[in-house]
Amino acid sequence: MAQTPPNPSSPSSPRSPRIPDIAQLSGVSTATVDRVLNQRSGVRNATAQRVLQAAATLGYLPQAELHAALQPQPLRLMVLIPEGSNRFLQMLGDVIGYAQDHWAPFNVRCQAAYIESFNPDALAKALLHYGKRCDGIAFMALEHPVVREAVAQLAEQGVPTVTLISDLSNSRRVAYVGLDNRAAGRTAAYLIARFMGPLAHSRKAHVAMIVGSLRYRAHEEREAGFLHLFEEQFPLVQVVGVREGQDDAERNYRQARALLEQHDDLAGIYNIGGGAEGIGRALKEAGADRKIVFIGHGLTPDTRALLIDGTMDAVITQNPQGAVMNCVRIFANLRDGREPTSGVETTRSQVIFRENLP
Repeated sequence: MAQTPPNPSSPSSPRSPRIPDIAQLSGVSTATVDRVLNQRSGVRNATAQRVLQAAATLGYLPQAELHAALQPQPLRLMVLIPEGSNRFLQMLGDVIGYAQDHWAPFNVRCQAAYIESFNPDALAKALLHYGKRCDGIAFMALEHPVVREAVAQLAEQGVPTVTLISDLSNSRRVAYVGLDNRAAGRTAAYLIARFMGPLAHSRKAHVAMIVGSLRYRAHEEREAGFLHLFEEQFPLVQVVGVREGQDDAERNYRQARALLEQHDDLAGIYNIGGGAEGIGRALKEAGADRKIVFIGHGLTPDTRALLIDGTMDAVITQNPQGAVMNCVRIFANLRDGREPTSGVETTRSQVIFRENLP
């Protein structure tokens, strides 16, 4: 026969409720009750709610404390950002730092951690490290088996991952937040060709690409889209070999100087990653800043300045705050049992010229 739990409001109640009483009523161990009441990890949310409801029934906690304890703990989210001189990624980290109020309605705490750039082993290690202390991770993926394996391990442990800006093929990530990068590359090619005018139909014209790293699927897809559009619509233009600058302004400066020396008929440069200021400096020093079409990615203080002075012709960008918000929505959907991308807007690119700078 079920025992009636002690009622502290009754005059005949011999004592105040204790932890064993809560354990008996909720059907768990006293150790579990202790963990819940002291807000320590390691207890499933449904079990914790049952313990707290038992504590409420027995009058164990003051009403204010009980109300606070019944509130679900905020999701702990981590965004892994490659460190370095890429100003757009720095802006992404800044957004995470100062926009906490935007995530509050989702009961989420979002933090950024900076990791070594272009190093798949470092990325995989960071994924597994932070996976032990957070409820979800968003990260800019590198195409590599060790990264794919780390994502699979986290999936097995119940820690969801979202790829941000650059996706990871054949992986167990739950969603990708970022541009259609093939379309972005095609857009860049179309813009360069249109700015070139009649020269885009000449065999004498050359255009060049400088990438951050082809280990990023985003950069590889942008390259593919760029090449395909020229092959389809402007086949006489020769696209010279891809050069990697690892999003570093000094490396991009040297790459651009080498391109200018090797191709006196260079008509356009597409900067697929960061470090646009280095290319801009090379063009200015060579007196080619108004002769060569220059298209890049990410509206930052540096690319903004290059647009204003006419060195850059257009910037393809996306909203960093919107990208982080989409990640937060995805993790909140997973927590609440909805489809991951429910209510998540598709990331759209913006093409920014000097005349429409926001």
